Amino acid sequence: MPQLAETAIFLAAAVLAVPLFRHFKLGAVLGYLAAGVIIGPSVLRLIANVDNIMHFAELGVVLLLFVIGLELQPSRLWVLRRSVFGLGGAQVLVTALALGLIASGFGASWQSATVIGFALAMSSTAFVLQVLAERKQLTTRYGRSAFAILLFQDLAVIPLLALIPLLADGAGAAQTGSAWLAGLKALVVIAAVVLGGRVVLRPAFDIVARADIQEIFTAAALLVVISVSLLMSAVGLSMSLGAFLAGVLLADSEYRHELEAAIEPFKGLLLGLFFISVGMSVDLGVIAREPLTIVAAVVGLMLVKALIVFAIGKRAEHGTESARNLAAALSQGGEFAFVLFSLAAGYRIMDAQLADRLVVVVTLSMAATPFALAFNDALSRRLHKPRTEEQFDTIDQGDSQVIIAGFGRVGQIVGRILNVKKIPFTALDRNPEQVETVRRFGRKVYYGDASRLDLLRAAGADKARLFVLAIDDVEASILTAETVRRHFPLVKIYARARNRFHAYRLMDVGCELIDRETFRSSLHLAEEVLTALGVSEWDAQLTVARFKAHDEQTLERQHAVYHDETQLRQTSIDAAKELEGLFEQDREDAAQLNAEQPVFSPSDVR
Repeated sequence: MPQLAETAIFLAAAVLAVPLFRHFKLGAVLGYLAAGVIIGPSVLRLIANVDNIMHFAELGVVLLLFVIGLELQPSRLWVLRRSVFGLGGAQVLVTALALGLIASGFGASWQSATVIGFALAMSSTAFVLQVLAERKQLTTRYGRSAFAILLFQDLAVIPLLALIPLLADGAGAAQTGSAWLAGLKALVVIAAVVLGGRVVLRPAFDIVARADIQEIFTAAALLVVISVSLLMSAVGLSMSLGAFLAGVLLADSEYRHELEAAIEPFKGLLLGLFFISVGMSVDLGVIAREPLTIVAAVVGLMLVKALIVFAIGKRAEHGTESARNLAAALSQGGEFAFVLFSLAAGYRIMDAQLADRLVVVVTLSMAATPFALAFNDALSRRLHKPRTEEQFDTIDQGDSQVIIAGFGRVGQIVGRILNVKKIPFTALDRNPEQVETVRRFGRKVYYGDASRLDLLRAAGADKARLFVLAIDDVEASILTAETVRRHFPLVKIYARARNRFHAYRLMDVGCELIDRETFRSSLHLAEEVLTALGVSEWDAQLTVARFKAHDEQTLERQHAVYHDETQLRQTSIDAAKELEGLFEQDREDAAQLNAEQPVFSPSDVR
């Protein structure tokens, strides 16, 4: 009965707090945290066994990583390898060094400073991924980079766990052998999960699916996730890493969507419970005793991490805004710091009171993440100085059945031709200077971000027949296409692609027509070059048409493998040989035809 009562308390706290915080646009995560603080030991004391609840609630993070793994096919994971080990490795090492030096400057021993540096270098996988999912930014460039860095942090679990006993006085030599053994066990287990998963998982789900009992299928999905997670935990690895690998192994299976649907309710509830347990672990007594110290530590931690991540993002050729978004998302501490600080205190590498203070700092930095992201959004709006929608006329839908998103070079040409044919359209552009310039020449265009659902509805997307996507920025273009496809599935999307990879991503969304930016003009130029070199007009047109058809077929074939660099390169080589063979066959056919036909002279024609 006590456990049932605790369950009711958790549910009541979530039901009351989360809608309230969402109403004030503070986000669900902050609502869960606040609920945890209120029912926890520091306020109402309705729940006492916080540690046990947090261990159980970690299953929510595990299920979150499993679902993300389902969305990431092995070929896509291979493409991420440079981001994982490049960005992730740089973030962990540089941040650990900087924070370790700061801790040493405040009097910590080098052993303690090392632990503090690496522990605080970790960010919260659960917080970051959940907040980015709420904001629909996981598929943006900075969202993918954030995920890659978080994945590396999960991979770094085993060496960090092995590092703690090595730093303990007198324990280093004794623990060296066991640390190497633990590392070897971890590699063996990962290999076993990957190889065994490919052989066992799909046949197992075939058997379960034939039973045609939904609850058994759900039970099997949970069994796979929990089993792999426990196996990883047994060798000292992150449970969430195990769940992620299980998800990746099933990403190519026909059961992917069914698995995601079966896991989703459990993931949402348990992830909420995890955030509540984090809130419950906040010791308000420590904050009350040293408020200025704690606040300064939280602000300092987030600023240092944000500056380092921003610099790494810029180094990785992110734009300024994208690097700033990445910095804001990863500026907090992570839940893995709780484990490291607890181990360090147990080995007496650091004082228990210092460990408690650092746990509070990490927890508060998590709670501050939504505010950091909101501040970053406000800063972006201020730096870009966009005009508000109210400064422009209300969108007049009229009888427009075409929406043009992006009224630059491409969008304006489409608009001018539609004008010639007296076909009404609604044009949207997020660049206020562009809007003003176009309006000065008498064109009607509205300011706004076309990826916003409210703006699309105001523009009449629910009544439109065609959506012309001519946005120059690749990420903004993809986000807009996804929004239109999700909310207005009957509208046909005719999109402009800047390059081949942009085209692949638009094909992922399901656009009806994709026009590569310079493709047609390049074909026309090539035709003129052939004609100028003496090739007949008919032959030049036929050659260009053959090339165009073959390239479009190659684009379709490569769409299936574009995430795999090796296969993409091989298909390009194969396509080049295939095209060469086609033209060689044309030459042989033409030579044979000329040999069979009588030769006419100009006088014969006369």
